[in-house]
Amino acid sequence: MSDTQTPPTERPALPDHLSIDPRSPHHVPAVFEHDIGIRLNGKDRFDVEEYCISEGWVKVPAGKTLDRKGQPLMLKLKGVVEAFYRP
Repeated sequence: MSDTQTPPTERPALPDHLSIDPRSPHHVPAVFEHDIGIRLNGKDRFDVEEYCISEGWVKVPAGKTLDRKGQPLMLKLKGVVEAFYRP
């Protein structure tokens, strides 16, 4: 009997600065093919729109508030940012 396992798919390295907005220069489509987790100050966040690990911030929507272009208004939260692939 041979153990046939599918090889794990190669995941691209998570960038230092990443945005979910396709119009952003920091959007990397290959990363979004996998499930990503963001941790800010030791707590998992599920509402992060953009992050920067080296500068230590994440951007999250400010409730239902929209800017004049109809995009969610963003708040910048600072702290220790960790990005990882979820298993």
